[in-house]
Amino acid sequence: MSAFRSHLTVLESSASLFSSTPAFQIPEADAETGKVIRWQACSYTQFRDDVNLSARYWAKTLRADGVQPNSVVGLWLTGLTYMDVLHIYGISRAGFVPQLFSLRLPNPTIVFELLQKANAKALIHDPSFATGLGDSPVPTHAAIELTSVDAASEPLPTMPIFSDANQTVFVLHTSGSTSGSPKLVPCSASWVDGMVHKSYQVSRPTNADKQDVCSWMGSMCHVGQEFMMLGSLQHGSCTIQPTKITFSVDELLDMVIRCRMNRLHQFAAFLAVNIRAARQDPKVLSVLQSLDHIVYSGLPLPQDDEAWGYSQGLPLYNLFGSTECGAMLLSVGGKGRDAAVLQALEGVSYGFFPTEKSASVESTHKSTGQMLELVILADSPDCPDSSLRHEDGHFHTGDLFHEVSAGRYISRGRDDDWIKSNNGLRCDTMSIEDNVRKMCGSLIEECVVVGNARPSPTLFIEAAVDMDHTKLKKEIIRKTRLFHSRRYIHERITSPQFIIVVPSKSLPRTATKGNIRRRAVEELFKAELDQVYITA
Repeated sequence: MSAFRSHLTVLESSASLFSSTPAFQIPEADAETGKVIRWQACSYTQFRDDVNLSARYWAKTLRADGVQPNSVVGLWLTGLTYMDVLHIYGISRAGFVPQLFSLRLPNPTIVFELLQKANAKALIHDPSFATGLGDSPVPTHAAIELTSVDAASEPLPTMPIFSDANQTVFVLHTSGSTSGSPKLVPCSASWVDGMVHKSYQVSRPTNADKQDVCSWMGSMCHVGQEFMMLGSLQHGSCTIQPTKITFSVDELLDMVIRCRMNRLHQFAAFLAVNIRAARQDPKVLSVLQSLDHIVYSGLPLPQDDEAWGYSQGLPLYNLFGSTECGAMLLSVGGKGRDAAVLQALEGVSYGFFPTEKSASVESTHKSTGQMLELVILADSPDCPDSSLRHEDGHFHTGDLFHEVSAGRYISRGRDDDWIKSNNGLRCDTMSIEDNVRKMCGSLIEECVVVGNARPSPTLFIEAAVDMDHTKLKKEIIRKTRLFHSRRYIHERITSPQFIIVVPSKSLPRTATKGNIRRRAVEELFKAELDQVYITA
């Protein structure tokens, strides 16, 4: 049986094909101002050699701990630097299975629980988490600067060959918490091979005669940047490491001018900032218009920004995906009327089916088109692990669409109570509401959590007691503190600032069952919500 493709086979192939071509541009920033002094290029050959050095070092270090090949090894990193990529790829190249934790999950207790669920044998962590790891169930090691290690003389482990379709290559985690913690997302060899195939399509250059240079989208500990990295590597593209993911407009211009960036990859909330800057500054608009691709993900762009962007000729592409499946749909692009419409990537097996739940969601839209749920069929290469599938063997995404023409769709939200934060990570609002009702039942009549496309959620409550609002908010925070300590940062409500008290029965409700209408609350109290996040 032939081996499945992976990030490691892609790197080996690209290091041969594009040996001296820059794979990364790494910033050297001024310590005081934070501005980039220069961008340091790193070639494909250097990248491959650095990954091999990382593999040598970690093979030796973990062998001393008694960690066996093919064991799961946790990595708790920012995922935002070249060095983080070396640790992730190096652990994999050494023959281990990386289990990736984002710094957005800051509670070590939850990390320890997830390590045990995955049967992990070690944890590599960002140095900032050196304290608080005393209760770790496995050996821990700081993710040191590999430039300082002396491992070049250590033997290089045999290149892992993934010939079993079900062999686990990575372990990721859902971006939202269920029952108190994220779920494991085991990524099999066949699933990773599917990511290689799909990412090749998404990152295909407009001009094959020149190298694409793209921005870093997000953390390598989440599927979005892992996916985009796979695509960039296959085409010999260069990835720019920004000083931070929410890089400034000035840094954007610098990346275009000095690094010759022609592909902007950003989460929609961050791209919207650049589009608004372009509406005020012709220079910024000109730079955005000069790009070959502007790929955004996580959330839809605000309608006004999207419409203005298309009217100005911006090469916008909406990439729709999830942790469990990677990218699934990509907008048509171009200048036609269907530019913003989504279509499935090639080589997948999807279904769009009516659902019982969609009826209530559909009533909030004026369109008469039927609501359809995107379902990843069992025979699709990107259908996730069986532990995440529905009883019918397929993966039901919960994402709803209207079909506007054959095989082309418009996103219409979800059929459940999950919202997405501004960086595309998910938040289960119902679990927060249930906890508030459980812990604060004597204090509130009803509550609802909102915050779609915001950095974190906000809780609206109708009070059941005559209490000073400041005192009431603090009491709710006190009673729910333990619950929120187990959640991702983007899911937490830990400050009274993110609780809004409204009069009894004032929250908009459905006419039939009297359920609070989450989206209507977002719209009705938009000004109040804007003020909450401006002052946060």
